[in-house]
Amino acid sequence: MSTLTRPAVDRTDAPAKPRRLRGLAWLMARQHRVPLLFCIAATVLGSLWIAYERGTMLDNMHAAGWPGTSVDAIDPALRERTGNTFNDITGYVSALPLLLGVFLAAPLVAADQEQGTARLVTTQSVPRMRWLRWKLGFAFGLAAVTTGVLGAMLTWYWRAAHPFISADWYTGPVLTTTGPMLVATAFFTMALGLAVGALVRRVVTAMTLTFFGSYAFAVLFDYVKPHLATPRRIAFPLHADPPVPTDVAQIDQWVGTASGKLYGYGTCVNADADTCRAQKGIVNSVWEYFGYDQMATLQWTAAAVLLMASAVLVALVLWRTRRRAL
Repeated sequence: MSTLTRPAVDRTDAPAKPRRLRGLAWLMARQHRVPLLFCIAATVLGSLWIAYERGTMLDNMHAAGWPGTSVDAIDPALRERTGNTFNDITGYVSALPLLLGVFLAAPLVAADQEQGTARLVTTQSVPRMRWLRWKLGFAFGLAAVTTGVLGAMLTWYWRAAHPFISADWYTGPVLTTTGPMLVATAFFTMALGLAVGALVRRVVTAMTLTFFGSYAFAVLFDYVKPHLATPRRIAFPLHADPPVPTDVAQIDQWVGTASGKLYGYGTCVNADADTCRAQKGIVNSVWEYFGYDQMATLQWTAAAVLLMASAVLVALVLWRTRRRAL
């Protein structure tokens, strides 16, 4: 009597595909994949946009006769469009530090503490400080790459566009988006969001406080800015054109006597202005200003201050997290 036999079924599981990222690296990329994808898209698309607009600008200027033709002889409408395009780009890029601080740094630790993920992770043979160092390294590394690339691209664009743009580099976003400032500002807003999130442990509260804190920082920076470098001062005859380049940033203005005594700019502006000036001996206008060649000094000084403040805030988070239960 024959017996029917069936081939043995191999019930062993198929080997899983090896992950390119393991451990905490995989966890960081998986947990924060939305900010990661956003930063990759912002870096790639922003760089392509800047490169395209820079090339288009130079093509238009060469077609208008530059550099054989002086900048003043170029069509004002073309220069205005160039300035508007550059301002649009810097306006979008200048919002990046705020977005990173509110949507990446503020929930970075607060979300894990609120949802209990931090306690779960640190009970799986992962020391608390190692987990936190990975968190900080991932977030600040992502911010450094994104803002570093876009800041370098904007600096490259600005150096080519500066002769054609009449916008004030001191009061506009040029000062805070070119050179080292974009990275430094992003680090500070992220450190602020991280510190707030670690202290309040609530995501929505941390994001709200970070938003208003970043706005307060922007207002404060306008008051601190004149003290980042030593402004220059020049006196010239009253009602005459100032003998300075057109790209200087005026900080303050007075009227003064030949001996150097200064009065407020609104002095002797009434109906008897000439008599008033003659009595006081006012013969000069006096300007205090920053030259364009001082922009790098302003930027690097501000960047150093912001990076030191960021380091203090991060150290506070590390100290607080080590001493406080998750």
